[in-house]
Amino acid sequence: MGCFECCIKCLGGVPYASLVATILCFSGVALFCGCGHVALTGTLTMLENHFSQITTDHATLTIVMQTMQYVIYGIASFFFVYGIILLAEGFYTTSAVKKELQSQFKTTVCGRCITATFVFLTYILGLAFLGIFGFSAIPVFLFYNMWTTCAAMKSPMANITDPDSICVDVRQYGIIPWNATPGKACGSTLGDICSTSEFYLSFHLYIVACAGAGATLIALIHYLMILSANWAYLRSSCNQNEYQDIKTKDDDVEEGGSKEGLNSSYS
Repeated sequence: MGCFECCIKCLGGVPYASLVATILCFSGVALFCGCGHVALTGTLTMLENHFSQITTDHATLTIVMQTMQYVIYGIASFFFVYGIILLAEGFYTTSAVKKELQSQFKTTVCGRCITATFVFLTYILGLAFLGIFGFSAIPVFLFYNMWTTCAAMKSPMANITDPDSICVDVRQYGIIPWNATPGKACGSTLGDICSTSEFYLSFHLYIVACAGAGATLIALIHYLMILSANWAYLRSSCNQNEYQDIKTKDDDVEEGGSKEGLNSSYS
């Protein structure tokens, strides 16, 4: 076998669907975790500087954000390992199906159970990331409202006579308690907040993090389709092998019976 034929054989054993899903999953998780972590830090800094200047007022929020950052570390680590496992499972199943079609070996019940377990686990993770995707859209909505308010103030078509009457009160979103001071920003103060690097960076990072969560969700759906197809292939080939075994035994019995009848006729 030449080098070209060897390369073609190796490329034929690559599970391209699992490879694409793994790349998409790693990219989505990296965007979600990296951008989300930095955006949370920027949001906390902005709240401390402009909306809740007393530490005790946002102590609970600080704990929640730090907990979310630790959760992000766990999500990144888990999906890195899980993506590699699913890619390895794709290599195994692709090789198993091809060799089984060539009657080189048969799949085991354990292998099919492992694939079914991955189908169930990926389904649960998909539901979980659907919730994460929806949750990650909330800060995008809040920052977008604040950004549109600032843009309306700066627009020459707005014809605003009293800019100080335009305010953004973050207390109404439940982010900080109602007794937090100042709790809201109005007029020029609001415009200055929208011009800070913390606001600009956090806003765009939340958008990227939301997009990353969506990409991860698509990757999990892709994984789910791949695993379901692999399980169906393995199950179908198992049934086919069982049928072939039964047929072979029946043929052997019939052949043995015909030989006994032939021998008895000669005796």
